[in-house]
Amino acid sequence: MIENENIYIREAQKGDSESFAVIYKHYVPQIYRFIFFRVSSKTIAEDLTHESFLSAWKSIGSYTQKNLSISSWLYRIARNKVIDHYRTNKKNTSIDTENFNENIIGFYEQEDPDIKLNINKITSLINLLKTEYKEVIIMKFIEDLSHKEIAEALDKSEGAIRLIQHRAIKSLKELYARSRKNN
Repeated sequence: MIENENIYIREAQKGDSESFAVIYKHYVPQIYRFIFFRVSSKTIAEDLTHESFLSAWKSIGSYTQKNLSISSWLYRIARNKVIDHYRTNKKNTSIDTENFNENIIGFYEQEDPDIKLNINKITSLINLLKTEYKEVIIMKFIEDLSHKEIAEALDKSEGAIRLIQHRAIKSLKELYARSRKNN
């Protein structure tokens, strides 16, 4: 959350592009990352992020803080852009493990050389999860969103998100165990 976020939102709703730019600068890395892990292409992720924020700017006047936080609202817009992208292109979602490694592994590699292998394996297994599971895993463990924020973004209850997360982790553990038996 941005300090004085409500002020920036109100000013953006009045048409102040500089106030919206503050919101954009704060949230664009998170929204880009969320989209990137869904589309596995840097170019497509950049385009969809741009489209998401353009839609947000066009509809900021109709945003109400009572219903959901600005971050949840932005994630919802981004999620809808990704869904529209796949409806149009009829492709399966996947995580690009090479770019994932570049973004995530660097920090951990210095501490434990085996972590690269584990992250590669987990990343490939995440691709095998149902879309709903994948979204919750990404939002919770990569984006570090709260259950409430995820629930708002996905238009579900917090209890439903906890259940989905539990099932996703259970499925991931089962996939991991099966993959270890095969190696």
